[in-house]
Amino acid sequence: MLLLGALLALPACRAPAPRATAPDRAAPDPQTHEPVDGSYDWHGLLIAPFGSVLKDIPVSLHEVLLFRDEAHGGAAGEDAECYAANAPAPRFVGRMPDEYLLCFKHDRLSRVQASVSLAAGEAQSVFTAACAGWLKNAAPASAGAASQAAACEGREGEIRFSGRLEVAPDQAELSMVLDSVPDP
Repeated sequence: MLLLGALLALPACRAPAPRATAPDRAAPDPQTHEPVDGSYDWHGLLIAPFGSVLKDIPVSLHEVLLFRDEAHGGAAGEDAECYAANAPAPRFVGRMPDEYLLCFKHDRLSRVQASVSLAAGEAQSVFTAACAGWLKNAAPASAGAASQAAACEGREGEIRFSGRLEVAPDQAELSMVLDSVPDP
């Protein structure tokens, strides 16, 4: 008799079938909301605080030689020594960076540079979503910087960031430069 009562009560304990999405919580439109992927946040590129001593960086590095002309910002970082990580770089906008460099002035971290290749067709939407996230908690660098299609610049605390999108017919490159704000 006890067994029969337990068997009759068992269907009453069954949980209702789960719904795919609550009616009041529909999935956000990816074109209007920033990505959920945390790699879109530039903070992940900064693996040590600015000002960290070269020997205290938590990954093994090797020095790289950079050849820059003045037209592409060569004068701004000439006295910095740049290094690439021997370990995989942090993901950026959902991808592994093609370039990831940590640059030091006087043996202290002063700049981080990263770039990723994107398909030309997706580049603008990826850049727009990333820029919206970057500017959410930052002050734009200038009044027009946020509205330019190929540049996204701002400052958050003691860090300046500059994202750029260069689109060619079949491929695009999204680059990010993080700089420490110089001491006054």
